[in-house]
Amino acid sequence: MKKSIMMLSAALMLGGVAHAQKVAFEEYNLDNGMHVILHNDPSAPVVITSVMYHVGSKDERPDRTGFAHFFEHLLFEGTQNIKRGEWMKIVTANGGVNNANTSDDRTYYYEVFPSNSLELGLWMESERLMHPIINKIGVETQNEVVKEEKRMRYDNQPYGNILPEVKKNMFKNHPYRWTTIGSMKDLDAATLEEFQAFNKKFYTPNNAVLVVAGDFDKAKTKEWIQKYFAPIPRGEEVKKQTFVEEPINQTIKATYEDPNIQIPMIVASYRTPSMKTRDARVLDLISSYLSDGKSSKLYKKIVDDKKMALQIGAVGFSQEDYGMYILYGLPMAPNTTADILKEMDEEIVKIQTDLISEKDYEKLQNKFDNNFVNANASVEGIAENLASYYLLYGDVNLINTEIDIYHSITREEIREVAKKYLNPNQRLILDYVPSTKVQN
Repeated sequence: MKKSIMMLSAALMLGGVAHAQKVAFEEYNLDNGMHVILHNDPSAPVVITSVMYHVGSKDERPDRTGFAHFFEHLLFEGTQNIKRGEWMKIVTANGGVNNANTSDDRTYYYEVFPSNSLELGLWMESERLMHPIINKIGVETQNEVVKEEKRMRYDNQPYGNILPEVKKNMFKNHPYRWTTIGSMKDLDAATLEEFQAFNKKFYTPNNAVLVVAGDFDKAKTKEWIQKYFAPIPRGEEVKKQTFVEEPINQTIKATYEDPNIQIPMIVASYRTPSMKTRDARVLDLISSYLSDGKSSKLYKKIVDDKKMALQIGAVGFSQEDYGMYILYGLPMAPNTTADILKEMDEEIVKIQTDLISEKDYEKLQNKFDNNFVNANASVEGIAENLASYYLLYGDVNLINTEIDIYHSITREEIREVAKKYLNPNQRLILDYVPSTKVQN
């Protein structure tokens, strides 16, 4: 009986993949350059108002890092018409939730409200854009908040500085070389005028996309968007700098001592192309094949079968200009980090030499089909995807068609792309080890 239920569930799931509904949307521009995307979904009485700005940590000066992430916090401080400390109270009092997040490439703010509070959500986001209060008390308050976040997520977290160390060694010219949270020294040194100038430059309607998704009346929504966003003045055009990294053609070796750990970690990081490229999507398949979950090649071999490691994993960073594929492993004594690296390399060589099996290829395609469906399973997910595909990829309809690109990738391409990017002379080897310094 149990087997029959599982088979039925699998059939239903596959059916869902095969008949995944396309995401319908409408897009247009306001006169001030703000792009608007509407996605109507009346299946639940909720609505998302979100704005994504094309500003991330890569848009900062090397001596003023952390600004984009800082603004993720700062722009909740209040506006000319929303008193300091009232933002969250207004959202909660109206049955909503809100949040924001920052990457190297963009910053995203959103509210989820009951449908009858859509106008409120639009007004609040227009207030954040048109009337932000950037003053001394707000900057000082959020400076302390960010410092505490850095202590918790990086400084005092075991293995918390892997990403900063990888980025620092992988990039020499590109601003990807620093972390999104940036340097506390830079934030301390910044003047109020510098924060105000950053806001004026990047938080403009023509550097943003507004997405409304959920249950709403389209005609009324367009009226409200015109009412609240159209009067906001257009900003100066943001000219993005181009930063080119020389190819890595010799293994980069680095060591980092972490006082918060007892077990060393081996980290192997490869630089990959922009997430907009076909090769980046092939590398997504390779990453999943090697290291996604307990059935992946690396986990099954090194952790389950050989019991050489406590943990094997990978992090793929898909970004607008360059990406990274970061493999890591924690050895189980008496095995060493060198032993783990050798086993990893053997699996990479297999992909570079032989075609993956038809069965593994089909499994990969099924996994990405499920990922595609899950990514658009909620109206919140759809809203963020619509914004991202417009702002970072320049093609909103990728929300419907990107899966076709993955379907078109062949086993031969997987082999060739692995040979192109995943070679020993094209990577960073980071020995992430316990600190030898005596702690006070």
